[in-house]
Amino acid sequence: MDEKTKQTPLQDRLLEKCEITSQEIKLPPFTMVIFGGAGDLSQRLLVPSLYHLFAEKKSISDFSILGFGMPEFSNDEYRVFMKAAIKKFAPEHFQESEYTEFGKRFFYQTADLADENAYKVLCKMIEEISQKKETPNVLFYLAVPPQLLPVIVGNLNKHNLCKGVFNSKVIVEKPFGHNKESAHELNQLLLKAFDEKQIFRIDHFLGKDTVQNIIFFRFGNSIFEPLWNRKYIDHVQISVPETLGVEHRGVFYEQAGVVRDMVQNHIMQLIALVAMEPPVGFEANLIRDEKVKVFRTIRPMDDKYIDEFMVRGQYGPGKVGDENVPGYRDEPNVSRRSNIATFFAGKFYIDNWRWAGVPFYVRVGKRMPKAFTEISIHFKQPPLKLLGRTCDTIEENQLVLNVQPDEEICVRLNVKYPGAGNKPYAVNMEFNYEKSFSIKKHPAYERLIGDCIRGDLTLFARQDGVDAMWSVVDPIISRWEKNTKKDFPNYSAGSWGPKEAEMLMEKEGRKWRYSG
Repeated sequence: MDEKTKQTPLQDRLLEKCEITSQEIKLPPFTMVIFGGAGDLSQRLLVPSLYHLFAEKKSISDFSILGFGMPEFSNDEYRVFMKAAIKKFAPEHFQESEYTEFGKRFFYQTADLADENAYKVLCKMIEEISQKKETPNVLFYLAVPPQLLPVIVGNLNKHNLCKGVFNSKVIVEKPFGHNKESAHELNQLLLKAFDEKQIFRIDHFLGKDTVQNIIFFRFGNSIFEPLWNRKYIDHVQISVPETLGVEHRGVFYEQAGVVRDMVQNHIMQLIALVAMEPPVGFEANLIRDEKVKVFRTIRPMDDKYIDEFMVRGQYGPGKVGDENVPGYRDEPNVSRRSNIATFFAGKFYIDNWRWAGVPFYVRVGKRMPKAFTEISIHFKQPPLKLLGRTCDTIEENQLVLNVQPDEEICVRLNVKYPGAGNKPYAVNMEFNYEKSFSIKKHPAYERLIGDCIRGDLTLFARQDGVDAMWSVVDPIISRWEKNTKKDFPNYSAGSWGPKEAEMLMEKEGRKWRYSG
């Protein structure tokens, strides 16, 4: 290379790029005890995710899985049972040869979860299957109904399984309580047995790449951050419609309803990721600090506000796609006079410097025409109509973050339609994870389980965050429980919900996105 073509040190630095390292991250040895190891969650999500981490990503190799609870199984029977679950719920990933090796790591202990003696047996089992490691990395996954948590955690603590000889972590599924008071009691119960750094409150929404990418997208691209405020953004929409009904969850749903099931956790987390201030670093507590600030600045709602800006619905019989489906009250284990809401639409405000006056519209419901999860940022219209009267109806710019079924980011722009005249035409600039990275879709639980094993709390809720989220939704739940709806069911399965949800937007000159 001659003198003219030599790179200067500055040029060298400018040309440097971060290398993309392998995604096959080896996770440390662990033993996972699954309370409710034969339950629906274990079959559908937990074990298929573990199988994929083992068989395709090669992330785990030195591990043991212990199912604990009812019904009665021998080790061999449990291995056959879980093999069938993987073939049913993750058939595209199943390989007989891989499962043979994977299945050897499975054990089962039939137990009454309320029996103190069962936990003495559990301690011995962990020591045996952990191969006498000096300080086994043990994860207690509580895949059980919330009412069983006190007895399980109490017994774990009583038998020195929380802070004793094991390096223990506890994984808790939502819902975290049924209101702020009960959530606080649950947190106090957990904190008597475990330190906060040992508690992983899991929300599978946060394991999706597109959800995590909100942070990377916002703070890794300087072209958007200057626009991310009340000066340029008109409103934000978060939509999570589902085509499914309550299915087999009638007993749970009669106690929870849509606000406890979806709004208190999933929706609040998505709002926080959109609205949070830049953290000073990508550490768990730094990110969770900023989320909690958002929850605490969501405008408190009185009864008058709730009546005007919150909409509830319950689906009746109808048709979703080509299938005739029953109404909510006709689902198994549901009261024929139930007033539980299966649909929610509402408007939230975040009263801080960045978001003052910008409405966050939320819509979530069951038995909708389409199933998708998306966040759409709607920017304000230009202040002047510079392109003539034909452009009076020009579409506002939108930034759409699709979480599912397609994980993608889309920017909605206006261009000139070909030909004479000034006719605007809206087009999309799209980025799709699956197409760009040639990856298959896998359950969000994979990332979350891996983080649990490594002890990374970034994507998990903290105690003060849970309390703050309940503080937002408790007034809505209380208002609706005290004032039951008289016209339920008020929307047909296969429709977009009650007409009041449309009016919520239309009376302010806005409309819901429906493209999904």
